[in-house]
Amino acid sequence: MASLWQRHQRRAAAQLLLMLLTTLLTLLPAAWSHTAAAQPDCGMTESVPLIIAHRGASGHLPEHTLAAYALAVFQGADVIEPDLVMSRDGELVARHDNRLELTTNVAELPQFADRQRSKRVDGELLHGWFSEDFTLAELHQLRARERIPHLRSVNAGFDDQFGVPSLAAIIELVQSLQRLTGRSIGLYPELKHPQHFRDLELDMEQALVDTLHAAGYRQRSDPVWLQSFEPQSLRRLRKLTELRLVQLIAADGIPADLQQQPDDASRLHSYAAMATAAGLRQISDHADAVGVDKHIIARADTDGALQAANASTMVAAAHAAGLCVHAWTFRAENVFLPGALQSSADPAASGDLAAELRFYRALGVDGFFVDQPGIAVALWR
Repeated sequence: MASLWQRHQRRAAAQLLLMLLTTLLTLLPAAWSHTAAAQPDCGMTESVPLIIAHRGASGHLPEHTLAAYALAVFQGADVIEPDLVMSRDGELVARHDNRLELTTNVAELPQFADRQRSKRVDGELLHGWFSEDFTLAELHQLRARERIPHLRSVNAGFDDQFGVPSLAAIIELVQSLQRLTGRSIGLYPELKHPQHFRDLELDMEQALVDTLHAAGYRQRSDPVWLQSFEPQSLRRLRKLTELRLVQLIAADGIPADLQQQPDDASRLHSYAAMATAAGLRQISDHADAVGVDKHIIARADTDGALQAANASTMVAAAHAAGLCVHAWTFRAENVFLPGALQSSADPAASGDLAAELRFYRALGVDGFFVDQPGIAVALWR
């Protein structure tokens, strides 16, 4: 009985939040001309870093939902980060993966049972339901679910309460909340698998730029950062827009758009090569910042402690190349924290995320991708 009551309470809370969002979008003035104030390149000020709500406030609500984005704004995040994939009819929607069953209820919907298939994405053979096999109208029939319910059981209580938003809906929400709060709220969209979609004749870069420009985001000073792991995608974006670009760098591997190149060429463009001083100087030709796996900057020692003496020179090299450094991903659960910052043996319990954030800030990191942005806001706002 208690669990049923808890589910009822969570469902009621989700419905209340949806009602709040709907009311805001209805009551706020419809006519609004976007005029963004100039933004610092690397953060809000020299002493305050940029707080990036990773997939929204994804530590509190299912990722990439309007509710998660709105909560992040109310917590004080500077920007929200929607990952973008494409529909069959060329629309951008927010999902971290084009495999829909990972974060939606698509596998339970009989009308889409025949869409399950196997295909290669970025060289990897995958089996499931893929965004590019659905129209936008069909994607709107899906309901969002928590990605890691074993760690975020409270989030899972909101399963099936929220839909899959389009980029246009996210922009509408951000601009409405910007009017409501009276402060600038930025967008930090990531193009997921752009080479894969390009091979399907789906042009992510043009669709992204067209949508942003139509919404009034055109200038470098606007609060928008466009990110991708694939350098060729960023180079194409550089030709299409003045908005700031961010080269993502993983701890290992090779960008998907470079995997088909000869071995010697691919090694020159591996993520490891990108993170060197020479690689960062090359990145500055097509990007304004790097979004890096935090472990490239510093790793915990064998005792699970973070030590400045063990940090790499990557941040200094990036700054010397004229690049801002935004690091990912910072999460409060013990399983994601260095051993010395964990609160207990329970992987889902919260540890000392604030201490981890302070450590990387002291190393010169300019911005943070955070699942629980309120913790970062409490440190620096």
